[in-house]
Amino acid sequence: MPLFEYKGKTAAGTAVAGEMKARNKAELDSLLRRKKINVETASRKPSQINIRIGSGIKKVHISRFTRQFATMIGAGLPMVQCLDILSKQMESAEMRSVVAQVKDSVSSGSTLAEALGRHKKVFDDLYVNMVEAGEIGGALDTILVRLANYREKADALVRKVRGAMVYPAVVVVVATGVTFAMLTYIVPVFAKMFSGLGAELPKPTQVVLDISYFLRGNIMFIFAGLIAGAIAFRYWVKTDKGRLRFDKLMLRAPMIGSLIRKSAVSRFTRTLATLLSSGVSIHEALEITAKTAGNRVISDAIRR
Repeated sequence: MPLFEYKGKTAAGTAVAGEMKARNKAELDSLLRRKKINVETASRKPSQINIRIGSGIKKVHISRFTRQFATMIGAGLPMVQCLDILSKQMESAEMRSVVAQVKDSVSSGSTLAEALGRHKKVFDDLYVNMVEAGEIGGALDTILVRLANYREKADALVRKVRGAMVYPAVVVVVATGVTFAMLTYIVPVFAKMFSGLGAELPKPTQVVLDISYFLRGNIMFIFAGLIAGAIAFRYWVKTDKGRLRFDKLMLRAPMIGSLIRKSAVSRFTRTLATLLSSGVSIHEALEITAKTAGNRVISDAIRR
């Protein structure tokens, strides 16, 4: 969403200036009118180059915000005041900025669900729909507690899965590194010894030597090929067909496939239960659950 710089006057005639995000100038005028500010000049601020993957906000920051927000709402504090306090005390600068923008949107007359929905990279469909159900049903404090519990359990599950993957990942990396070092540094030493013998080498030994010569002679091309392959793979996975084929392969992979299936089933049951208990309809709950499945094959199965 673009950022606008504006200057204007309040109803009392006081000059004001500031910045605000809006889809266009018409929306900016509408948001400022709600604050009783008459806009005199407004211009879109030039976009700044910001190299970042995703929102830059960790899942633990969102979970912590949800728990603290639920506690404050449950204690009877006004929503805007809760958001104002949280926008100043969150650990992450990015999270503080997002919460401050949510507070401004709520102050301008938006519902909490609408304000959260403007930050798709931080608050997913599950989060926004549960908050919306809580606002409609008048049980926002209860919904926020359920949402906090859900996120904390989901985060714990992710940590367990990652922990289970650390050992095999380390083994693969170390084995690859050792093999590469042997072929490029150790085998050539033995090659000089063998060449001095003048005898014909066994076939397996000759194959190892040939691989070593190939690696040493084409190491730059190999690294360039790996980088190009990684970039091509990344773009391929982003396509619909590529994503579907890759997810199918992951489900069929030994050990990893079983882990993905168990993780997906756990996420599916917990997400669906949380949504249904929050008052979301079964059809909408299944659609949201499909989006959070994490695997295209499983998502398609849930939709069917």
